[in-house]
Amino acid sequence: MSGRAADRTIQASDETATRAVAAELAAGSRPGSVIALVGPLGSGKTTFVKAFVEARGIGEDVTSPTFVRLNVYEGDPTVYHLDLYRVESAEEAVKLALDEWLDTDGITLVEWADRAAELFPDGTVTVTLAYGDLPESRVITVSHAPPNLRPQG
Repeated sequence: MSGRAADRTIQASDETATRAVAAELAAGSRPGSVIALVGPLGSGKTTFVKAFVEARGIGEDVTSPTFVRLNVYEGDPTVYHLDLYRVESAEEAVKLALDEWLDTDGITLVEWADRAAELFPDGTVTVTLAYGDLPESRVITVSHAPPNLRPQG
């Protein structure tokens, strides 16, 4: 591999702009893609997944799998939506076999990916969502590297 693509930061003024970033990433994703979503509570991770699934042409109702940990959206390819909010460590994710969903023939999106950062393979795209200056705005960074392990404060 000659090197990774440069990180990109987008100033999204509202939810529509955030959804456009998700749609762009959806268009470029292929079977086997892993997308790690990182950001504080309410920053738009699930909204991002909803827009991603919609852009892939999957007409299912997308909800956060906080308690079930995994939602599967049948499409071409299938989209796997994991939520690690209630997972305390990479070791716990492995015990729950959540790491197995990082190597599929579908596309895997993982909310709260920083809770088990060391499990993510090379080639993972990390999308970090942060609050912007205005109530609806977000700062979105798309990085072509696995997520960093962050303190969970």
